[in-house]
Amino acid sequence: MRCLLSWICLASAALGQTASFSSKLYPILKEAGCAACHNSNGVASATRLHFPDADATPDRVEAFGYSLVTLVDRDHPDESLLLKKPTLRVPHTGGLRIKPGSPEEAVLKAWIQTLASLSGDELAKAMKDSDLEQTPNQSGAPSAVLRRLTHSQYNNTVRDLLGDQTAPASQFPPEDFVDGFKDQYNAQNLSPLLAEAYSTAAERLARNAARNAFRNGNTRDPIPCKPSAECRDKFIRDFGLRAFRRPLDSGELQRYTRLFSSEADFMKAAQLVVEAMLQSPNFLFRLDATTNPKWKPYAAASRLSYLLWDSMPDAALMDAAANGGLSTPAAVETMARHMLQDSRAHQALDEFTSEWLRFDRILTSSRDRRRYPKFSRETAVAMTEEARQFIADLVWNNRNFMEAFTANYGFVNADLAAIYGVPAPAQEFVRTDFPLESERAGLLGQALFLALSAKPDDTSLTGRGLFVREQFLCQHVPPPPASVNTNLAASTEAHPQTNRGRMSEHESNPACATCHNLIDPIGFGFEKFDAVGARRDKYELRFYGGHEAGGKRPPPKTVALSMDTNGFVAGIPDSHFSSPRELGAVLAKTPQCQECMVKQYFRYTAGRMETAADYPVIERALEQFRNSQFRFQELIIAIARGREFPAEEGSVHVARNNQAR
Repeated sequence: MRCLLSWICLASAALGQTASFSSKLYPILKEAGCAACHNSNGVASATRLHFPDADATPDRVEAFGYSLVTLVDRDHPDESLLLKKPTLRVPHTGGLRIKPGSPEEAVLKAWIQTLASLSGDELAKAMKDSDLEQTPNQSGAPSAVLRRLTHSQYNNTVRDLLGDQTAPASQFPPEDFVDGFKDQYNAQNLSPLLAEAYSTAAERLARNAARNAFRNGNTRDPIPCKPSAECRDKFIRDFGLRAFRRPLDSGELQRYTRLFSSEADFMKAAQLVVEAMLQSPNFLFRLDATTNPKWKPYAAASRLSYLLWDSMPDAALMDAAANGGLSTPAAVETMARHMLQDSRAHQALDEFTSEWLRFDRILTSSRDRRRYPKFSRETAVAMTEEARQFIADLVWNNRNFMEAFTANYGFVNADLAAIYGVPAPAQEFVRTDFPLESERAGLLGQALFLALSAKPDDTSLTGRGLFVREQFLCQHVPPPPASVNTNLAASTEAHPQTNRGRMSEHESNPACATCHNLIDPIGFGFEKFDAVGARRDKYELRFYGGHEAGGKRPPPKTVALSMDTNGFVAGIPDSHFSSPRELGAVLAKTPQCQECMVKQYFRYTAGRMETAADYPVIERALEQFRNSQFRFQELIIAIARGREFPAEEGSVHVARNNQAR
């Protein structure tokens, strides 16, 4: 392929090593797993070394190879970080990646020598290309024309469209979590079971709507006029506009008019049309992008309503779409701020919270009742309600959202009070301060996180560390190889061990150490809290013997062990901690955690993972988030505005980078 960067081709040819990086060293670095951490969502996301995207062109890969000159000591090549980090000659969060003295190291050394030998002009171009390599591709962010309504959005939409409060989607086949959320459009398939559920729900919803028509002057009734030909046409246009979130085209008007006319009884005909529209892809899939200029304002209205309300646009938003009221960034921001005052914005935030914090995991979990008698279905629900109210309080009272990790209080009911060791409140879910000696703070000290990241019979160092990495730092840790045995030797009465002691096997096993060193040390700092989130000072092991005469089982033998709860977050400076309160303070001030809050909300609202083309929007939203002292409502506004006018955010990004240079 003809090189886009001719100087790279000339330099490589002059050295007799054409495409030497992409064909020789790059495969070695990928095989070593370097790219798994050195990317925008990897554990090494905060470093200056980011590998190209998987679909990068050969020219971009080659440019990346030359950009590594910034990690080379040209006067003393053997002292280069590019050599010493992966060979673990200096501390490296990712551990040993290339064995000293190996053939792979020889290839790495050869490339370092190539970079060290660049002439002055070649070095200047390499430094310039280092900036080029970090510049997002200009192909634009991916977009979906249609996005299927999530079950939450379906329930909210039929409620606002028909006044139906029965939440039919709660009985639909469950949705899968992909990339942390249930609305990622690359996984929104339409299975036969779901299609059948849509059909059954549409039939029942249409029947109920027809039965309730004309009652109490409800403006959400599908037929707010007296039966006639004029009423028929008005009904089809108006209901179609609201159901499809855009005007019907002439073909659709004719098709639904014919369907209406196939039934002599006016109410039955209207019911038939409602049922048909509720099964249409135009209802089940929301318009997210379109090339039709007439529909573009309505697509914008739909994006805003499902972002801010998790439901369909209301009449005011549809009027704004029809009258050009969403055509400027200022207009979108004004509308978004108005929409945040609506109670539907609260329900939308609750849905984000429930998915981000994975309420589903605790609601479907179980516990060993002999060890954890305080845990029940009601306790699990209380854990989710505390977290929901906690996040809602931060957002709607305009508190600093990073207090989600440092706040010294929770919202407690009697079940949670028993776990936290505090007096039961007189009312449900009252704001309650945590005792200083509890060492609890924020989400990390609440029962939800401590329980959902544990196992049925014990805590999980790995589970808790992984949750912090993925949900609060947006860092992806690769799964273990399929061939690795993940089972650890059990503690025995003759050789009792804490979880930390048992996990020491990961440190001695090279196949485990690389990844577990990134997550287990985080879990160490939570061992003062058991599998339901109750405080403990000793790690207790119970050993059950056989049955005594008469079939009675003797009480278990209990062994209490001291615990070392000192942990750290590899890759974050000064991150040693020994309690949720201490880790919360670290995360709250960590740039990666602050940026992760922006990324998580972007992923949820965009329905996909971010790409390089989205960085200007995310960067601008993060800047506004920080400038507002981390007010989440301002983040919502920034994302809403940035998604509607990404070009504006991109121009700000470019201008800022040019000014920095």
